[in-house]
Amino acid sequence: MNSDYLQWIGYVASVIIVLSMMMPSIIKFRWINLVGALLFSIYGFLIQAIPVGVLNGIIVLVDVYYLWLIYSKKETFEILEINASSEYLKRFLKFHDARIQVYRPGFSYKPDDNTVSFFILRNMAVAGFFLAHRSEGSVLNVDLDYVLPEYKDFKNGKYIYFQLKDQFIAAGFTRVVAEGNNKRYFNYLKKLGFTEVKKGVYQKDL
Repeated sequence: MNSDYLQWIGYVASVIIVLSMMMPSIIKFRWINLVGALLFSIYGFLIQAIPVGVLNGIIVLVDVYYLWLIYSKKETFEILEINASSEYLKRFLKFHDARIQVYRPGFSYKPDDNTVSFFILRNMAVAGFFLAHRSEGSVLNVDLDYVLPEYKDFKNGKYIYFQLKDQFIAAGFTRVVAEGNNKRYFNYLKKLGFTEVKKGVYQKDL
C-alpha cells in the first residue's frame, strides 16, 4: 500500500483516539476508542509494526468486553419524587445549568400544581432529572429530560417512556409531547418512539 495512505490511516486513528478522550459519556468513549484502536491495529500490521498492531488489537478486545458489560448489566431504576422547594434540587439545577441551557435554552424551574417532576435513580445514584406538566387534561408536556453525561446510553429514556408508561396512563395521561431546537435531542426522541407532528415538536402516544 502507498506510504501516504498508510500515514493517513495513522493520522486518522490518532485523531479518533484523541476525540474518544474528550467524550464525557463512557459509552461514547468506548465506541470511539474502539474505532481508533482498530484503525491503529490495522495500521500497525500494515507497516509491519507487530507490537503496535497487537497492542491496539488487545485494546479493541478490552473495549468490546466493557461495552458488552455495559449493555448487558442489570441495573435497578427508580424514581424519586421531590418537593418543589427541595434545596438539593435547586443546587442540582444550578450546578448543571450551563449544560441544561444547551438543550433547553432559556429553561428555568417554575413548578406549579400541574408539575410532574422526579429524579431518575440508577442503582441509587442520581442519573437524571425529569420535569413535565399536564395540559389539555391528558397531555404530558416535557419541560426537561436531563441525563447526566456519564449515563447517556438511552436507558434513562427507555425507563421513563416505556417502564413508567403504565404509571403515566394511570395518572390520566394519553400522550407525551416534547419540543426543542436541538438536533441531538430530536434524535434521542426519535429513538424512543416519538414522531414529529410539526417543526420542533414531537409526540408519543401512551
